[in-house]
Amino acid sequence: MTNQGLKYILVTGGAGFIGSNFIPYMLNKYPDYFIVNIDALTYAGNAENVRLTEDQKKRYKFIHGNICDEALVQSIFKDYDIRGVFHFAAESHVDNSITGPKVFFETNVMGTYNVVHAAKNKWMKEPFVFNDGFEDCRFHHVSTDEVYGTLGEVGLFSEKTAYAPNPPYAASKAGADFVVRSYFHTFGMPATISNCSNNYGENQHDEKFIPTVIRSCLNGKNIPIYGEGKNIRDWLFVLDHAKALDTVFHTGKCGETYNIGCWNEQTNNDIVHLICRILNKIKPADEPYENLISYVKDRAGHDMRYAIDSTKIENELGWKPEAKFEEALEYTIKWYISKYEA
Repeated sequence: MTNQGLKYILVTGGAGFIGSNFIPYMLNKYPDYFIVNIDALTYAGNAENVRLTEDQKKRYKFIHGNICDEALVQSIFKDYDIRGVFHFAAESHVDNSITGPKVFFETNVMGTYNVVHAAKNKWMKEPFVFNDGFEDCRFHHVSTDEVYGTLGEVGLFSEKTAYAPNPPYAASKAGADFVVRSYFHTFGMPATISNCSNNYGENQHDEKFIPTVIRSCLNGKNIPIYGEGKNIRDWLFVLDHAKALDTVFHTGKCGETYNIGCWNEQTNNDIVHLICRILNKIKPADEPYENLISYVKDRAGHDMRYAIDSTKIENELGWKPEAKFEEALEYTIKWYISKYEA
C-alpha cells in the first residue's frame, strides 16, 4: 500500500500530547511524507487531537491499535513501505505507574521491542546488512529525562549521566531505551534516542500538572501542589520538542542519544504562581487565583530536580529552543481556556 513518490513514516502514539503536535508539524514541513499513526487511544490519547488540513489528511493514516499487539505491528510494516519510525507510544503518568506498574512495563518495554524488532526485520537482511534500498531508514525513540533519576541543587543531566530511574514509569522508559540501544549495537539498527525534559502546550492530558492548575483555577477549585512545591523541572514547549525530534531524525548520528531541554528550570511553585498571574490578567476572577493554592501529601518517591544539558544537540546538530517561556505559557493557557469553556 504505497503512493509513489511519498516517504512513509510510522508514528506510534501519535494521538497523545507530543505526537499530536508533532504530526501536523511534520506533514506541513515535508510535503513528500506520508504518516501512519498507530495509537491505542487509552485515556491519554484522542484521535481528534491530530488536527490536519485537507491536504495533510491525504498523507495520513490512523490505525487504532496497541503496540503490544505484535502481529498488528508486523502487519503495518508489511502493508506500508515504512522508511522511518518515531516511537512516542508509552504509558507516561508517574502516579499511575505507582498504583498499577504492570501495564507500564508491558507497553513501554515489550511494546518498544515489538516496534523496533518489526522495523529491524523489514529493513535488515542480517546484522549490519540492510535489505537493498533500505539503507537510509531511521528509527527514533522518544524518551524522558526521568531515566536519569534526580539531581541535587547543582548539576545537569548529560548524555553521559548514569541511569538511575526511581518510579516504575522511569524504570520502564529506561528499559525501552536499553532495548533500542541493544538493537543498534547488536544488529546495526539505524537508531537514535532522545531524552527530553517536561513538555507543555496544547493537547496535554488533563491529569498533567499545568492543565490541572489551569482547570482548577477556572473551576474555582483548590490548586493541588505536592509537598512544599519546591520540586524543579526544566520546561520545554512542545513545538520546540517537535523541531528537535525532526533535527535528530534527519541529521543525528545513529547510535547516539541527544538530550532535549530548554535551560528553563522552574519550581512547581514558580509555575503555579506564573499561571495565576497570567490568568489574573487575561481572565480575572473575584479573588486572585493564588488564593486557591493548596499543598497536598507528596507523591511517593517524588524526584526533587530534573535539569537537562542540551549542549550536545545544540553544538552538534544546531537545534536551539525558540519559544519564550511566558509567551508560550500564556498561549497554552488561552488554548485550555478555549477547551474548557467550549
